[in-house]
Amino acid sequence: MGYLYLSLAIVAEVVATSALNASQGFTRLWPSVTTVVGYTIAFYALSLALRTIPCLLYTSPSPRDRG
Repeated sequence: MGYLYLSLAIVAEVVATSALNASQGFTRLWPSVTTVVGYTIAFYALSLALRTIPCLLYTSPSPRDRG
């Protein structure tokens, strides 16, 4: 189910980004509404996806950890 949410987030972000270009600086109503709604859906779906998809974070050790 997590990958379905991730796919939804990707599609919503692509739609919102396309509408952002069409909104001409938020001067046109419906592309602006589509942008805001699309990014809202994208972030919410991404938060749902990250609950179930394992996400590992690899970092280099800090100088304090090197002994």
